[in-house]
Amino acid sequence: MSNTSKISIVIPVKNEIRNVQPLTKEISDTCNSLNYEIIFINDGSTDGTEAKLINLKHKYDNLRVITHNKSFGQSFAIKTGVLHAQYDIIVTLDGDCQNDPADIPIMIKKFEKENNKLLFIGGVRKKRKDNLTKRLASRFGRYCRIVFLKDYHPDSGCGIKLFHKSLFLSMPYFDHMHRFLPALAKREGAKIIAMNVNHRKRLDGASNYTNLGRLLVGIFDILGVMWLIKRSPKNFNSKEKK
Repeated sequence: MSNTSKISIVIPVKNEIRNVQPLTKEISDTCNSLNYEIIFINDGSTDGTEAKLINLKHKYDNLRVITHNKSFGQSFAIKTGVLHAQYDIIVTLDGDCQNDPADIPIMIKKFEKENNKLLFIGGVRKKRKDNLTKRLASRFGRYCRIVFLKDYHPDSGCGIKLFHKSLFLSMPYFDHMHRFLPALAKREGAKIIAMNVNHRKRLDGASNYTNLGRLLVGIFDILGVMWLIKRSPKNFNSKEKK
């Protein structure tokens, strides 16, 4: 990788009308040394988020807006963004301004230093600004991933991640897969790196998920990911004969 890597920043949003403008400005301010595009995936918002994003396009030439006619969920929105990305290096962010765009250039440097397409860098929120019940639910989810999936990434649910486009597209797609990206990347033979990142309080709006909802779907999802991992090739290696 070179230090002029081109980046596609993929941001799923649903009803984040008051957050998309400050988030875009932050990205512009902190990533001005990078060659990047911003792709907002408007996942069926009903609060005017799409109109706000279209208005922002007049100010930011590298901003793109893709709209789902109804909500298909975060995993599908990420997939849409990756499929439409012009560049091979993908960074994902949550649209609620809790992830800090200032962490993106640091991630890029780590990625370039490794010089490896089979690399997954996942953020770790060391000082989470979420409420206690949300943090406890995340700890329980992490425990389940360790026990059942052997996924030792400290914070699979952190929204800021970096990976190569080809790595993501090699993963089996299913709803809620965004919560298991480190385990799925490992299944494809990728090196997993955990990186401490900043985390902020949500400034406006409300989460589109509940702790109970996460728990219920998470139980079935873990069983599905276990099935996928068990049926993946073990210690796969190949090279061309000269």
